[in-house]
Formats: sequence, C-alpha cells, structure tokens
Amino acid sequence: MAKRCILRNFRLSPGMVLRMFADIALLNLALFLALAVRFWIVVVFQNSDGAVNSSDLFQRYLHWYLLTSIPLTSICLIAFFFSGFYTYSQSYQSHYKILVISRAVTLSFLIFGFSGFFFWGEIPLPRGGIVIAWLLSLGLLVAARVWNQLWDRYVRPEHEIRQQEIHGRKRHILVVGGAGYIGSALLPKLLKKGYHVRLLDVLLFGNDPIRNVIDHPNLEIIKGNFCHVENVAPALRGVDSVVHLGAIVGDPACDLDEDLTIDVNLYATRMIAELALEIGVKKFVFASTCSVYGWCDEVLDERSEARPARLYGRTKLASERVLLSMARHGLAPSILRFSTIYGLSGRTRFDLVVNRLTAQAKIDGEFTQHGGSQWRPFVHVDDAAAAIVKVLEAPSSVVAEQIFNVGSNQQNYRIEQIAELIQEQVIGSRVIVSENDQDDRNYRVDFSKIANLIDFQPQWTVEAGIRQVLEAIASGEISDYRDVRYSNVEFLNREGTNNLARDNWARQLIEELDEN
Repeated sequence: MAKRCILRNFRLSPGMVLRMFADIALLNLALFLALAVRFWIVVVFQNSDGAVNSSDLFQRYLHWYLLTSIPLTSICLIAFFFSGFYTYSQSYQSHYKILVISRAVTLSFLIFGFSGFFFWGEIPLPRGGIVIAWLLSLGLLVAARVWNQLWDRYVRPEHEIRQQEIHGRKRHILVVGGAGYIGSALLPKLLKKGYHVRLLDVLLFGNDPIRNVIDHPNLEIIKGNFCHVENVAPALRGVDSVVHLGAIVGDPACDLDEDLTIDVNLYATRMIAELALEIGVKKFVFASTCSVYGWCDEVLDERSEARPARLYGRTKLASERVLLSMARHGLAPSILRFSTIYGLSGRTRFDLVVNRLTAQAKIDGEFTQHGGSQWRPFVHVDDAAAAIVKVLEAPSSVVAEQIFNVGSNQQNYRIEQIAELIQEQVIGSRVIVSENDQDDRNYRVDFSKIANLIDFQPQWTVEAGIRQVLEAIASGEISDYRDVRYSNVEFLNREGTNNLARDNWARQLIEELDEN
C-alpha cells in the first residue's frame, strides 16, 4: 500500500531530475574517493617494498570503479525513491530526515553487497573500499540535504526580502473570506508588512469587521460570493498567493443546511483552487481545522489518522484531499489545521468555548460547562493570523504540499481546565456542569512540526485571552455577547443562507422575471 501511494503521488519535475543527477554525482564521487583512499593506503603502507606494480594496481582499481559504479548507483536510486527522497513522503519530510537518509544509504550498500555475492561470488570491491564508500556517501548526501535545508530556511528568504526591498514591491495576495474571524485579524498584519491585499468576501456583517483597514491604500475590496466563478476569476488576476478562509464554520452552522455546507466548504474550494492553478498562483494557503481528528485519546500529529465526527470536519478533510491531489498538477497548497480559536478580532465570535464561557461568567455570573473531560487544543485568533503570515513568507520548498497543526503543545486543555482558568479571573462565578448536548470530540494535538519547520511560536496564552475578553466587556467594547452577529449559527438562523448559496444569482434572476 505504501509503495502504491508513493507511485501514485510521484510526478517527474525538473527539480526532481536535478536532485537525482546530484545524487548520482555524489554517489560516484564517494565511490571514486573511497577507491582513491584505498589505493593510497595500499601504495603507501602495504606496498612499500614495491612488490606490486602501481600502474597495474591503478588499472585494477579503475576496473573496480567501472564495474561497480552503474549497479551501485542504480540500487541507491531505487532505494532513495522508495524512501521518499524524490516523492516528498511524510517520513522523509519530517525531522527524522537524517535517519531516513542513513537507513536508505545503508540498505543500498547491503543490497549491493549481497548482489555482489549472488552475481560475482564476492563483493566486487575491497572490503575497506566499500566501507569507506558507504561512509562518504552517507556524509555527502546528509551534508547536501542539510545545506539545502539551511539555504531554503535562512539564505533564500533573506535574499527574497532584499530583492523585494530593492525593487520596491511586495506580493499581491487574495484573501478569500477575509472579513471573518481570522481574516479581520490577518488583513492588518499583511498590510503592515507592505503586501497588496485583495479581499473577496460577501460581507455578511458589513464593513464593520474591517473598519480599521478599510481605507488602506494597499487594500482592494471585492464584495462578492466566492462560490461564484464570475467573482473569483477577476479577483485572482495578478495575484501571487491565495489565502482561502471562506467557509461555513462550526458544526451547528454547518448542520443548518448540509447541501449548502458542501457547496461552500468543498465545491467552492475546488473551484478556487482550479482557477488559481490555471493562472499559476505560487502559494495557496487553506484554512482547515483540528476538528478533522474527531475523537482520540492519543496525542495526534499531522500523520495521524483523521476521523472527523461531523459535517464541518468532513468537508474540511475532503477539501484537504482535493487540494493535495492537485499538487501533482502544479498547485502548491499549504494546509493549516487551526486549533479551537479564542480572543478578539474585527469580527469576534462568542460561539467558541473560551470566549463564550468567559462572557457568561462575567455578565451572567455563571456559565454552563458541557461535559468537561474532553481535550481540545486552543490558539488565539491573532496567533492564527500570524501563522498564515509565517507560511506565506516561508520558502515554498518548506511549506508546499504540507499540513500544519496550528497551536502550541502548552495549550492543550480539558474543557474543565478552561472553566477553572475562567473562575480564577472571574471570582465568584459559578459553573453549571451539564452532560446534555455534550460535544464528544476529544483530541490532543502535537504542534512540533510548525514550530520546527517555520519557527511558529504563539504569543498568546488562554489566560491572556480570557483577560482580553474581560477587559473588552469592562470597557463596553462588548455590550451583549448574545448578539447574533457574534454567533455563526444564530446569524444564519436569523438572516438565512440565500446570500451564501451557489445558485443565488439564478434565484434572483427568476424572482426579477416574476416581478416583471
């Protein structure tokens, strides 16, 4: 099964061909140097009396090199392929890369040795030479990969930044659904860094979520439904990167209209990605969710099995698979699985656990905790936006076709622990524990990958997020957390879903004809 997956995901690209030729060159260099070292040792230390003619000995070593170069190189390339060197399998992409390289090189030389006994009756190299060749191959291949990683992580980004500064230009970015909870926190960050940002959003909540940046000269606003190709196609013109945040978010909101949810969360994602691929967009950042993990008692990372329990998670996981399948055709998707978000942004939500329970505790003096033993990972909305910027500015070789959990290992909490943190800041508030309507999702998540690959470190803690909500209530910035604008499901219940429907234009046209 693993081999079939590698073969299915394999697509020959110029970069892969170059890596293969580089490996061939390094392997042959290692073999040549090994035989040269072995030849020198024999001539200087073992043939000091001149019993063996140096010219004949040189011819023998040259014959050994010519005899073994092609079979050894072929065996190594096959082993490297199935280890993921050229297909970017998850094991090769991880921080165990050196271990994977060591295993593949060692396996190659073992296979070569056994093949020698099978075809020639002995290893067609001096034993000392094959050991030296193995060590040199291992060292050169590891050094090449480490240097390439260091170049991509430190040297290339600095070079790109300098070039942008020299030419006075920044990338043009399309943010789909950028007037929502995460998007309203993301836009100021992108604009502050000098990016030219185009926003495509239906603006269900008006301009209020983006009021702080609405007049910024580098912000272009297109009001439109991202489910409609006639809105997406012009919005993509001239952009280098796409951040796709648009979706019906949250289980209750998604359950209102399952067909619409599939249209908005899955169909639209594929359509946007296909158009982005067609025009050659360099980066495609997709907002997914840790809800795809569903229920599990183990600590989960990006390689863990995803088993979403409800429609929201299923549409996000399906979208992930669609985007990654398009990578073989040239799309460069980066999937961000966000933890449960808390904190304030331009369009704050109070249908999420930390914000909702904090507001209830402060305003009502009591809050309802559904269950309590379930694990959840948490991340502040400002840190979620910062993670997107990190991915946009990271080298494509590091983030393309990658899935990242977004959060921190320190912010995995049980729901009952969140309640305790709130009570510590809202003295005297009372917890009502309810087992009714309990959300059975239960997952703890590992965030080492995003920390190691792009150095993402959240700046907020849950305690600070609770304090931020309390301060907003105390200052009057938040007057009524029950207002429908703070809840996705309540807002859609009141306003309906016609504005989001893919066929809304057709409905409007029919209504106009009826009126006439």
